[in-house]
Amino acid sequence: MRILEELPLGDTKASRFRIGGADLCELLGISPAALSKLKERGIAKHHGRDSYDLAETIRAYVSHLRETASGRGGEDHVNTLTAERARLAKEQADSQAIKNAKLRGELVDASEVERTWGDVLRQVRARIMAVPSRLRADRPEIDRTVIDDMDKALRTALMELGHAD
Repeated sequence: MRILEELPLGDTKASRFRIGGADLCELLGISPAALSKLKERGIAKHHGRDSYDLAETIRAYVSHLRETASGRGGEDHVNTLTAERARLAKEQADSQAIKNAKLRGELVDASEVERTWGDVLRQVRARIMAVPSRLRADRPEIDRTVIDDMDKALRTALMELGHAD
């Protein structure tokens, strides 16, 4: 790795260190394509043909990494991150609202409702189907054909209700 020192001239009191692109890539652990992107964004301080200001580039690169790590890695990144955080907060709030509603008894599982209503409707069906038999036992004077017709009408009504949309 070659680092060249540029001696101070005129009013400047500090010398500058320059480094080639390949050496800078090796030092930062990045690819040449990544270096080109950093150069385009003004992070890698380019000075002439294959020459970069070492101190300025390192300072800018470290600053860039800090901003990215803290969530300030550019306007697009910040907007995306803010939107994602807002979405997450909304989902967490919705989840908590559902849990609270369940605890208050305002919300029940659909499967529990379906099971309960199924049990109720089976009991209703059984009681309706038992009406003709009870009438035969309680009122023997009623003509058997009337009770059979009632049984047939009740079964037909239950079948129609069972196939209703």
